Amino acid sequence: MKENKVKIGVLSDTHVYGFDPNLKRIIDENFSEVDLIFHAGDLVDVSVLQLFGEKDVKAVCGNMDGPQVRERLPEQMIMDIGGFRVAMIHGWGSPAGLEGKLAQKLGKVDCIVFGHTHYPVNKKIDGIYFFNPGSAMDRRFARHRSVGILEMGFEINGSIINLK
Repeated sequence: MKENKVKIGVLSDTHVYGFDPNLKRIIDENFSEVDLIFHAGDLVDVSVLQLFGEKDVKAVCGNMDGPQVRERLPEQMIMDIGGFRVAMIHGWGSPAGLEGKLAQKLGKVDCIVFGHTHYPVNKKIDGIYFFNPGSAMDRRFARHRSVGILEMGFEINGSIINLK
């Protein structure tokens, strides 16, 4: 039997106002083969969602998003994808202990996709897969700007893509 994978492009903390040619290039170069795109908050402007074209996009708002974004996007979502219970939330406060705070808030899930810290996380803790793609546009808190790919098949696998 062939494995039925769902491939998800993940980004967060884009912090751009409207159309940005660099962000559009990043999306086109890294997410052309994905089935779905997650944006884990801090879009800043809801028009950023138009950069994804015809791709199916799931997005949440973040702490830097204004009223226009907050009216349109939820603070968190929980989805069933490929037989896994996947939560997406931006995050808040200090990065120290953030994974534990997220797990406590979201309850029983298989995977938590988040942003906020601007640095990537790709690890399993106490049976939960934590995935933060880092920031696609800002490297103040990390060595590289980055996005990620999550694959849901027989198990969950993630990879971080460092951008040029």
